[in-house]
Amino acid sequence: MSDFRIERDTLGEVKVPADKYWGAQTERSRKNFKIGIEKMPQELIYAFTLVKRAAAIVNHDLGKLPETKKTAIVSACDEVLNGQFDSHFPLAVWQTGSGTQTNMNVNEVIARRANELLNKGDIRIHPNDDINMSQSSNDTFPTAMHIAALHEVTIHLLPSLKKLKQTIKQKETEYNHIVKIGRTHLQDATPLTLGQEMSGWRYMLEKNERMITKAAESLQGLAIGGTAVGTGINADKSFGDKMANAISAYTKLAFHSSENKFQALTSHSEIVYVHGALKGLAADLMKIANDVRWLASGPRSGIGELTIPANEPGSSIMPGKVNPTQSEALTMIACQVFGNDATIGFAASQGNFELNVFKPVVIYNLLQTIRLLTDGMQSFNEKCMSGLEANEEKIKEYVNQSLMLVTALNPHIGYEKAAEIAKLAFNDQLTLKEAALKTGYITEEQYDEWVVPEKMV
Repeated sequence: MSDFRIERDTLGEVKVPADKYWGAQTERSRKNFKIGIEKMPQELIYAFTLVKRAAAIVNHDLGKLPETKKTAIVSACDEVLNGQFDSHFPLAVWQTGSGTQTNMNVNEVIARRANELLNKGDIRIHPNDDINMSQSSNDTFPTAMHIAALHEVTIHLLPSLKKLKQTIKQKETEYNHIVKIGRTHLQDATPLTLGQEMSGWRYMLEKNERMITKAAESLQGLAIGGTAVGTGINADKSFGDKMANAISAYTKLAFHSSENKFQALTSHSEIVYVHGALKGLAADLMKIANDVRWLASGPRSGIGELTIPANEPGSSIMPGKVNPTQSEALTMIACQVFGNDATIGFAASQGNFELNVFKPVVIYNLLQTIRLLTDGMQSFNEKCMSGLEANEEKIKEYVNQSLMLVTALNPHIGYEKAAEIAKLAFNDQLTLKEAALKTGYITEEQYDEWVVPEKMV
């Protein structure tokens, strides 16, 4: 048996691997774009398959597609969505900027499998005429982009964020009684509680959650029904609305047909907006992860106010070393997200006339960001934050030796005298109380009454 079969398209014959379901156009793209290792994300392929599934149903309802073909197409799509054909979508991100070849890849795989299921020699399902009926790559690709992005944000990213937020909330409550020294400009500042410090982390995530949720609503508008340039040529005027309804019913997400298909084909400002919110999350995660690793630095020559789980040996040469590896992973993810944001912003600015032809790189980077943030937060939560503990002895030591407790004296003796006490304590290596009493500005009773860290938070 031959390792290849012959497929045909409008340009002629093409050899295709015999065990693969794709056709001539997919094979041409596979050979013509041997660029990089980045492949079209599986999330996008599944979203595309949802579009084809819904189109078969809607076209049948509109009287354009026979029942037999609809049933076979829907069954084939369900198999793709169940992961049975993941290896049959091989195309590179670096292809035509409209994603036409990925659209045809999906059309060809579904058509071939649907024909097997149909098993009728006299009735053939065609990848263009049937699977792509009432559609164009120009409206299906951005539609699939929005479906995939909203699904991944809603089903994966936001739940991961909520779990991390809840863990921090638990730590915030657990450690709200621990008074520690605050730090600004990397220098000692006035006290606060460890719980208060962590409340800042928790509220960052709450704000991010609201901003991402709001931004994601912009993904609900779908380009489907616009076909080639936004006019809806070769599609029923109700096609866009019916498609949005069918996709919403299947995904349980609220989609609607875009009010202006001309914008939907040539602009990706919605994705820029969503990714901007994700970049905000990445920025805050960078801050949280950095705080954790600074506060856990040491254990004896660093700050050491927190202890983190020892997940793996930290050195190939230094026995017993434990590194903040989860913080390092999360901060690297943040760096990648910042880079993805620059790529998406520039690519989205390149819409020319009726089409933006940077779609594959836009969705690749967006889905990578969502996936990395989702996995990164889950890993950081499970492998670091959940096992994080306060080193109360070290925290108390820092509070007791801090010179910034002198701030409590400002209302009683004034800023300049308080500063004099702090400088004296630093220069003469005295405790703050010893320096205060040495100046004669206050009595011991006054110091004990006024300088109480627990009252300064």
